[in-house]
This record gives sequence, C-alpha cells and structure tokens, in this order.
Amino acid sequence: RAKILKGPSRSDQPGGSRAPPDGDGAGRQGTREGESGADRRPRGDRFDIVNTRPADIISKKGTEGQPISLQTNFFRLKTKPEWRIAHYHVQFEPSVENPRVRMGILSDHAKVLGSGYLFDGLQLFTTRKYAQEVTVLRGKSKLDIEYTITVKFVGFISTVEPRFLQVLNLILRRSMKGLNLELVGRNLFDPHAKIPIREFQMELWPGYETSIRQHEKDILLCTEITHKVMRTETVYDILRRCSQNPSRHQDEFRVNVLDLIVLTDYNNKTYRINDVDFGQTPRSTFDCKGKSVSFVDYYLTKYNIRIRDHNQPLLISKNRDKAQKTNASDVVVLIPELCRVTGLTDNMRSNFQLMRAMSEHTRMNPDRRIERLRKFNHRLQNTTESVKVLRDWNMDLEQNLIELKGRVISAQKIVFQSGKTSAGDNADWTRCFRDSRMLTTPREGLDRWVVIVPERHSYDLRNLLENMLRAANGMGFHIRSPEEMKIYDDRTASYIRAMDDCFRMDPKLILCLVPNNNVERYSAIKKRGYVDRAVPTQVVTVRSAKNRGLMSIATKIAIQVNCKLGYTPWMIELPLSGLMTIGFDIAKSTRDRKKAYGALVASMDLQRNSTYFSTVAECSAFDVLSNTLWPMIAKALRQYQREHQTLPTRILFYRDGVSSGSLKQLFEYEVKDIVEKLDAEYKRANAGHPSLAYVVVTKSMNVRFFQNGRQNPPPGTVVDDVVTLPERYDFYLVSQKVNQGSVSPTSYNVLYSNIRLTPDQIQKLTYKMCHLYYNWSGTTRVPAVCQYAKKLATLVGTNLHAIPQNALEKKFYYL
Repeated sequence: RAKILKGPSRSDQPGGSRAPPDGDGAGRQGTREGESGADRRPRGDRFDIVNTRPADIISKKGTEGQPISLQTNFFRLKTKPEWRIAHYHVQFEPSVENPRVRMGILSDHAKVLGSGYLFDGLQLFTTRKYAQEVTVLRGKSKLDIEYTITVKFVGFISTVEPRFLQVLNLILRRSMKGLNLELVGRNLFDPHAKIPIREFQMELWPGYETSIRQHEKDILLCTEITHKVMRTETVYDILRRCSQNPSRHQDEFRVNVLDLIVLTDYNNKTYRINDVDFGQTPRSTFDCKGKSVSFVDYYLTKYNIRIRDHNQPLLISKNRDKAQKTNASDVVVLIPELCRVTGLTDNMRSNFQLMRAMSEHTRMNPDRRIERLRKFNHRLQNTTESVKVLRDWNMDLEQNLIELKGRVISAQKIVFQSGKTSAGDNADWTRCFRDSRMLTTPREGLDRWVVIVPERHSYDLRNLLENMLRAANGMGFHIRSPEEMKIYDDRTASYIRAMDDCFRMDPKLILCLVPNNNVERYSAIKKRGYVDRAVPTQVVTVRSAKNRGLMSIATKIAIQVNCKLGYTPWMIELPLSGLMTIGFDIAKSTRDRKKAYGALVASMDLQRNSTYFSTVAECSAFDVLSNTLWPMIAKALRQYQREHQTLPTRILFYRDGVSSGSLKQLFEYEVKDIVEKLDAEYKRANAGHPSLAYVVVTKSMNVRFFQNGRQNPPPGTVVDDVVTLPERYDFYLVSQKVNQGSVSPTSYNVLYSNIRLTPDQIQKLTYKMCHLYYNWSGTTRVPAVCQYAKKLATLVGTNLHAIPQNALEKKFYYL
C-alpha cells in the first residue's frame, strides 16, 4: 500500500546516529503527516477497511423500540457523480533520494498536473485523468541538475481501498490548514484560543479530531471537539524538583519522566520519553551533514534558542513501531528545558478542584457542542485557502449536521427477591433498595468476619457498623457483629500482621478501616487476602465513615460485601436459558511495562442460578491477541458444565480492549482460533454444534448523538443505520443517563455470529447486560461482564501483580 506523505521529514544526519529533531521531525525518515514519537500504532491501520460482516447477515437493522429523531456530529461530503481519484506512479531520472527534493522539482509543473494533487515522493493522486497514459516532464533542481520525470497512470482507486480513505483524510487535513491550526500529535489544535488554568500551571488547547470514510450510503466527515492539556512546566522543572534529593535524583527523575508525552514548541511535535541519558549533556556533539556540532550550537543556529543549563541530561525518544528495525535514525534526542509536559498525572486526575476547573471547558452539553461544530463548518466553508483546496478536489461539505432515526429500547425490569421493579426512563433503581430484598444472600448471613481498625478510629468504626448492619437488614442480608482487632498505628506492616492473626479464625471476610487512600497499604492488604490467602477483603477509608451521607455509603458497602461472598443483589428478566455471556479485557502492569493481565468474567446461565466465574492470566503488553484467551474460556466452560451438567446452548462473547488498528488481526486469528477450538470442545463432549456471537466493544468513539438539538438521547437508544459501516455488522447503543456534558455511545461490532438471534435480540440482550454491574445501581456504558473484566484486570495489574487464588473464582472479590 502506498504511504501517503505530505512534506516528509528528513534527517539532518544521513548515517542515522542520534540527532535532535528538526523542524520537520528529523530522526525519522519517511514520517507520515502528524506522526510523532507519541504514536504507538502503525498509522496505516487507521484506514484499514476490514470486512467483518458475516456473509449470512442480510440486514443488521432492528425494528423494535420507540422511534426517535437524532442529530449526530457528522457532515455529508458532496462530490460530483463522476468523481474519482486517479493514481499515478512517478519516476525521476537520474534518481533523487530525498523525497522533499522530488516534491520541490514536481511542484514546478503544477500547471500541467493541476493544483489539486497529492504527491508522497513516489505516488501521485489527483481527480484528473491526464490525456496520456504516460506523461513525460522535464525539470531542474536548485543545483541546476536536469531531470526527466515520468508520470505513469496506474488506475483509479476504488472506494473500498484503504488508500481512498487516506487520500480523503489528507485532503481534509490540507484544507484545515487554512484555519491557522497547529498540528500536535495526530490532531489539529488552536493555540490562539488557548484557555489558561493558571492556578494549576496548565493550558487547554481546543481542537478538532476529524475522519472521513464511506458509511452506509454516503461519504461522511465525523468531527469531534477535543482538547489538549498543555502544562506550562517543562521536563527541566521536574529535573530541578528531583535534584532536591541528590542521593536518588537520577532514579527519581527517571520514574517521573519515563513514558511522558512532551511537546517541543520550536517544531510543534510531540514525543514519548523512553529513556534518559545522564552520560550526555547539551555540550555533547553529533554528526550533522558531515560536521560535528554540539546541541547548544545546533539550537542556537537553527532556532535561535539559547540553552541555559549546559549540564542537564538528554532525553531519548524512540519510535517503537520501528523498533524491530533498530535503526538509530528512529531515535530522537531532546533537551529537558525545551520540552513541555502534556497530559495529566494520576495525582492530577485525583485532584477534584483541577478536574472541576477543566470540566467547565471540556464537558460540553449538546447545545454548546452543536454550536462549536457548526462554527467549525462555517470557518471551513468561508476561509479562502480551505475553500480552494476543497474546490480543487471537486468536494463540498453540507452545512447541516446529519439527521437520522434511532430507536429506544423499553425500560427493563429489575428482579429482586421481593419482586420486580422498572429501571425507569433514567435507568437508575437506587431508591428501590429501601424496600427491596436482595436477590440472593447467604442463608446464615455473614456470621464470621473480622474488622481491623486503628484504635483512635474506634468511634468511626462503630458508626459505620451501626449503619451498615441497619442497611443490610433492610435488604434481607443478616450481618452479625464482627470480631474487632485493634492496631495501635496505621502502618502497612501493622495491618498485615493483624490480617495474619485473623486468618487463624478462618473468617469469611476481613474489613479494614484505613485513614486514607494509600496505594501501598491498599495493595498490600489486597495481595495478602487474594494472592497469599483466599479471603475477600473490604477496605473503607475513615473519610467515608465520617461522611454525612453515611447511610448511603453503608448500603453500598453492604451490597459489595454480599457480592464478595458470591451472591447477587439483583437480576434482569432474561428470556433465554442456556446462555453464557463472557467479557474479556486487558490491563497493563504498572510495575513491569512488558507485562499485562487479561481477565475473563463469565455468567453461569443467569436464568437459572445468577452466578459468575472469573479468571486471570498474564500476557504480553505488546500483543493485542491474547494467547491465554482460549484456556480461560475452556476453564469457564468446564465450570458451567460442573454446575449444569451440560455446556451452554449459546455463548455471547464481548471483547473489550481492541483498537480499530488491531481489528484485522483479531478477525483473522483470534476469532478463527476460538471457533475451531470451541467446535472441538463441543465435539469432545457430544454437545452438538456451539452457537457463538463474538462482539467487539469500543468505548473510545468520536461519535455523538443529540436529541432536539439540545439534550442527550435517553438510555436504551440504538442507532444501526446511516453512520454505521457497510462492511460491518455493527450498532451504537446509548446505555447510560448523562446529566452533564454529551453522552458517548458505545460501538458494538459483531465479528462472528451463528447464534441464531435477530439484530433486535442482540441489541436488547446487550442493553440488558448493561444493568448487571453490582457496584452501581444503574446502567453501565458496556455490558457488566466487560466492566467486571476491566475491574479485575486493573486490580491485578495495578495492585496484585500476581494471579489470585482459584478459590475466589466464583466471588466478586474485585469489586
């Protein structure tokens, strides 16, 4: 496939040794437009058209539900009926190595070629078909060397080719340049409209995330409003902070900056920091065009920038996508004081004041978002340079947002032990707990459990237990008074010693009251309970125990405790028996970046016994295909067989944690592997032919839906036409009620299905599964099994760093 380049980068140093980035992103030969060290995915994958629609699916559109009129953040792209893209191959004689020079020589022939063309140094794309199959041009370079240029017609690009989408997106990117936006990473931002948040030393840059592709009937432009967090502090500021501890400053600096994404203002490029070189400083030299030049002199000559501290270490950024080639030219060297930090740290995300200050600008209600989208369209249609680019390519954008029809699935019934109640239009049944008994609870209640508490917080514990026992009693869950174990300080070692003493009593659960959210203490408690032993633990902070809404918190804790013992608080009406729903997700290890943990959670026929099974396995952080997936599915099937003496009639598998660039790999290898092994498993058990639906779940979508131009669509809204993709069996589902900002629908893509369910049934079943996450008495963005898998994988990757005990597999210990 041709690589569409526009202004490719060039390396200052042909030999490819370490060199600083130049204005075009030197150090990476042949970088595509907008690519930087921060990108981790091969960019061509972004435009892959993967035909995953099962052959026997005639229509993917459902019919049930209340019709609803919606707007969406798409604009229709209008072209002439005979519009098409011609593809040419361009050859230079004598040959020219540098693509940038080739572009310059060819640009002298714009009158012959026409102004609307794209050239990547090898391939040329235009809407014009030249008179001759082979066009020969002659030109001169700035060095007075004469060249013969042969432009040979290859053919017309089909709308189903990935190159077609690449060309369209590059045309749009070129037209947007007229809006005076800056390219940062992959997207365009407006630094002139930056929003300063001075008290937190940061700025928000508003921008646009755009993509054009062929949808069901038309070529559509999806436009999402996005923001880039730009911190005013530099990496050098972090270095100075770390220098206050001289004995450990190098280790501390590495911990603080590795994997950070930084922006260099002199060329508006972003890079990911992969290493720190304390052996080199800005005074060190590198080979630049055959001369030895120091970094100090290079930046002064090229950018008129004086580096102040000549003793600071150097930062290393390497493009991992090319790591297999191990070319030194893929390495970029950066100066700490010239690198601005982007993004948010975990501490920043936990800062309530900061997140609230940001959300005032980033969380836009539908009416405000629609206004911004229309403003973007108006600017694009009324900026001379932008209009010229679109006209050169015989393209035009409609001014209005696309309107379409959706459907609203009716409110679901929530099943408690004492009866059924409607989830309501807002899909929230929190109030129902006041007079409803949980679906299943231990017959003898919670009769053997221990509480560990620092002595000075004994009063807070009494308050918490009093409310918790009262709340549990109202929900039909009998909790007896626990054994109290007092400790005299809140050190991690004191909690662990107390837990070891507790294990002698063989408790069903240990509750630890802790003074704050200390990650080290929390991880140690969880690891002792789940890896060293198999005892569920509940960690509660003193702040929660002192909260004015303690009764509400105590109710949630009682529900969690019931789940951790292996019981279920509620269920939904499920018309299918013999159904196993599976959720799978992956989380990276925070301790070892090469490791990740895949978690699988499966229901054991919710119509019959409303229980779940979970398992975890270690996998590679760099491989999207989990080699451990089938053994985990096999474990879940055997557990189902033990409980029901048969294998499930139908399996609905929800696969989370997949980027669009990995879809082809997943479709060609993982799905095929599961189908083959599932067939073999059922044959071995004489259980007939398995019925499977394999569904990829995607939360990170740029698609938005609006109702009446000013509000979010209600929970249960399904869209399966117009903005869906013709090569997929896909639909969008809005499953949550959102009061602030604009709701983000979840995309579901059915990669394989022989489950014999209609589109309506799969859509309704998926919506039902969003009602079963027991940490929240409302719906979730994804089916509960996916949410559980994410929760479990994150717990193991962040806190445990080891596989939990098998004895916990039937309990919601990870809630």
